[in-house]
Amino acid sequence: MGKIEKRLKELNIVLPRPPKAVANYIPGVKVGEILYVSGTIGTVPGPNDEDILPYKGKLGKELSIEEGYQSARLVAINHLAMIKAVIGDLDNVVRIVKMVGYINAAPGFKDAPKVLNGASDLFVQVFGEDRGRHARAALYQNELTFDAPVENEITVQVKP
Repeated sequence: MGKIEKRLKELNIVLPRPPKAVANYIPGVKVGEILYVSGTIGTVPGPNDEDILPYKGKLGKELSIEEGYQSARLVAINHLAMIKAVIGDLDNVVRIVKMVGYINAAPGFKDAPKVLNGASDLFVQVFGEDRGRHARAALYQNELTFDAPVENEITVQVKP
């Protein structure tokens, strides 16, 4: 068991299988030392191996900042599963480089950065400050797939 797998165990995080693709794409593409990880939402595998979305709706209307934070955390866990599926070993992550987050926001909602901290905080908990902190953009959206509250895409530096 690698260092990052041990850290996940300490945090009581069990990586699920990567979310199933809903269209014609793959979990990620590695180009040299850069891994471009597809956008995903905060699903969990259900009893029949279907993807279940525990949080649905708009931030500032159906969902609170804390519920959005938890959804963003699930997105980050899914991203870890996707990274592992592509490169095999999370110890090969050099650092999380950038995250672009899309927030399904009701008119007037202005706390997207607080919501995205659910993902950012998890990456720092897992990889530490030097490897987990990243550049980030928080974008407000009118709608997201399946009424998801959060969708993120990330860019990761990996060992060659």
